[in-house]
Amino acid sequence: MGLQREMQYRANFWVQLLNSAIALGTGIAAIAIVYLHTDTLAGWSSVELVTVLGVHLMVGGFLRTFVFPNMYRLMMDVEEGTLDYTLTRPADSQLLVSVREVEMWSLIDVVSGLGALVWAATRLADRLGPAHYLAFLLAVVCGSAILYCIWLIAATLAFKVVRVDNVMQMLSGVFEAGRWPVGVYPRWLRTGLTFVVPLAFAVTVPAETISGRVDWPWLAAAVAAATVALVAARLVWLWGIRNYSGASA
Repeated sequence: MGLQREMQYRANFWVQLLNSAIALGTGIAAIAIVYLHTDTLAGWSSVELVTVLGVHLMVGGFLRTFVFPNMYRLMMDVEEGTLDYTLTRPADSQLLVSVREVEMWSLIDVVSGLGALVWAATRLADRLGPAHYLAFLLAVVCGSAILYCIWLIAATLAFKVVRVDNVMQMLSGVFEAGRWPVGVYPRWLRTGLTFVVPLAFAVTVPAETISGRVDWPWLAAAVAAATVALVAARLVWLWGIRNYSGASA
């Protein structure tokens, strides 16, 4: 149903294609400008930094395709009282609120990010093996799960606060910091991007795996963080629906 709705506005394909091209172009331009003045940035070469950009675009495309539209619809349903229709259906409510909406054209960001990763990986092929590619897939899945959980927890606050738009916008702004590896930031900000909004696990660790810089303990930490995030999101969601009165209550 989400795909059918998106197909009604096919001009959005061209708009999204332009937006994705601008995002990819400005990201590469920023990297090129930085490396006009230095050979490495916090130990990252220019090609390695393209992997960070690719992961950021790809994960961002996943968020804009599947996560953002569903979380914003959840907030609207809570505000308008229409969440009742979802909660009374014979299926898991968290699953239903997570898959109702899809912004298909945002998948272009996923494709452009994947293209940047393929370009970078071909230039780093001498240091990559099957283990690195498998580690990359695992890291991307874990990172995407962590971000989904963060946005779900933030959206679930709507059960008590009702309007959490500012929180969602703040999270979207913080996500933009993932365009660069967390190691380039000051210690206090690096700590926040690792343990508060864990972009280190969502973007930097996957980029390290596909650039041959993988630190296996960090990969294990990403798996652990994803597990904790999934459990926490589930508990918060159950708390939220227990405290939801509904329009028909």
